[in-house]
Amino acid sequence: MPGRMRLFAAVTACAALLLSGCVVDESAFDTKPIEIHVDEQPQIASLVPPDIRAGGVLKVGTNPPYQPNEFKDRNGDIIGYDVDLVDAIGDVLGLKVSYTQSDFDKIIPSVQSGSYHMGMSSFTDSLERETQVDFVTYYSAGIQWAAKPGRDIDPDDACGLRVAVQVSTTEDTDEVPAKSEACVARGEEPIVKVSFDTQDQAVNAALLGQVDAFSADSPVTAYAVKKTEGQLEQIGPTYDSAPYGFPIRKGSALSEAVRQAVQYLMDNGQYRKISEHWGVQAGMVQTSQINGAQE
Repeated sequence: MPGRMRLFAAVTACAALLLSGCVVDESAFDTKPIEIHVDEQPQIASLVPPDIRAGGVLKVGTNPPYQPNEFKDRNGDIIGYDVDLVDAIGDVLGLKVSYTQSDFDKIIPSVQSGSYHMGMSSFTDSLERETQVDFVTYYSAGIQWAAKPGRDIDPDDACGLRVAVQVSTTEDTDEVPAKSEACVARGEEPIVKVSFDTQDQAVNAALLGQVDAFSADSPVTAYAVKKTEGQLEQIGPTYDSAPYGFPIRKGSALSEAVRQAVQYLMDNGQYRKISEHWGVQAGMVQTSQINGAQE
């Protein structure tokens, strides 16, 4: 997407419209999808449940924008690291991939009901979520905060500050609340958690001074910092590294098919090419698992 304006320029234009809910257009991000052709692998494809194989389509629910993992380009197409990886998984399985945009917190219920065969939205594989669906792991991500330069914010001592998160993410449900509870236990003011429907709104809030910082998954924060060209900086360490996984209906044979497809891409170099293309290679893993949560 060459020639697109940088995110900080979009923010400047957006500021005057803040009260009307203006947010940064995710199409401001300028990384193009990578084109990698992978041949179908019949032995792995044979593991796909017969009804899915007969339909020839892998139905995937996702929640953009969450750059660089899943977001929309200027034409409204869903692109990103996860998309390139799932497209390659589809090639291995001999299936066309169909993406449907959904609210984040509705994806797992829709996978459970069968509306989607799989979810793809930077899901952290947790023991709690494993009671609802199975996860095929493909990446290791931590939690990373960011703020405007010069704020001198310590995520472990952010009592009384306003911190943006995307609704229903681990940062929203676990990480920031735990830090806030620690503040209260010390007799200090709680963290004011500000939840947004999308990650670009959380980034916007930090850029425009609505909040003091935002917390997101490490690849998402790193990409936002890179693309805002000095308007944001990472603060504090990376916390609580855990696997990302694709949620699949519990007990479905599709989980093993997808796991073997991911492993094939890891073993044959396509996984690395996709990861390096999006600049997220720091979180690459060597082995894909079904239900790899540690806690």
